[in-house]
Amino acid sequence: MPSSRTTSRRRLAALAAALPLLIGALASCGYGSQAVSDEKKVVAEGEKLSADKVRLGYFPNLTHATALVGDREGIIQKELGGTELKVSTFNAGPSEIEALNADSIDIGFIGPSPAINGYVKSGGKNLRIVGGSASGGVKLVVNPAKIKTLDDLRGKRIATPQHGNTQDVAFLNWIKGRGWKVDAQSGKGDVFVVRTENKVAPDAYKSGSIDGAWVPEPTASKLVSEGARVLLDESTLWPDKKFVITNIIVSQRFLKEHPDVVEAVLRGAVKTNAWINANPEKAKASANAQLKALTGKPLGNEVIDPAWPSIRFVDDPLAATLRAQADHAVNAGLLEQPELKGIYDLRPLNKVLAAAGRPAAADAGLGVK
Repeated sequence: MPSSRTTSRRRLAALAAALPLLIGALASCGYGSQAVSDEKKVVAEGEKLSADKVRLGYFPNLTHATALVGDREGIIQKELGGTELKVSTFNAGPSEIEALNADSIDIGFIGPSPAINGYVKSGGKNLRIVGGSASGGVKLVVNPAKIKTLDDLRGKRIATPQHGNTQDVAFLNWIKGRGWKVDAQSGKGDVFVVRTENKVAPDAYKSGSIDGAWVPEPTASKLVSEGARVLLDESTLWPDKKFVITNIIVSQRFLKEHPDVVEAVLRGAVKTNAWINANPEKAKASANAQLKALTGKPLGNEVIDPAWPSIRFVDDPLAATLRAQADHAVNAGLLEQPELKGIYDLRPLNKVLAAAGRPAAADAGLGVK
């Protein structure tokens, strides 16, 4: 019979042999720093602000790269200190507005049309736009075998992501500007506007059920990778080639109760945009890594490389262009003339910009008094 000392040695040896397997098993169950190799664990550290946590919503989309990068790199969390950042992702603006109204999120990155619609439908009581995030990144891409000039769009089937969404408004307004007629509700007319989710658009294009699309990135570049070509970049239709594509909104309740938290998130967004603009290749890789973490699949180089340069990351919410987009929705027959006074509260953002020695952002006369 082995001695007790020999038995102890054998047990220690067995434990040493099993330890790597045990660590690996724990990691595969979600424990340990190696549990998710493509995600960065960012922990709330430092002094807690007035809220224990802040719930942030954004899209797994390149036009929301301020959120993608700020979340992944921990830049926003760092500004929050001990207040925890909790993230939810959405695929459409209306669902994010519903989450804000239902008190499921506090702050969100979102396009201008959903922000306008949400504000108007609530009688101006649910949200404020508190900052900018991105401009541009929207293109009209077409089947080059069927469409060679803008005039060739007549009679063709062109997709937009959703009825009344930001790109739908822009395309309907552009169509009307050419003197063509389209029913805003059905999409039928001189051009057939086919409301198609961005994730479905590439397959719809391949099958021939659409002849092109007016869509944001990376959907535009995905279609180009399938053989489409860019016929028009929406930025060319705007002064200085700038128009808001992504804003930062907050519930009015949360802004009133936790202005310090809102200011910290905005400070994180401003610092994230500065890092993106100073390190475009690293930022592109970071955004793609976060897309992989959120969706399970990164964008291929053939998609992200042409898509990334068309998006400009800005802190200014470009309020004058939001007012213009509201006018476009009215012009297209999608919206009655909205009352937008009070949709902006740029005081927290301008405080952050002033601290950085930068000029204030303007609210185009649509700010709170």
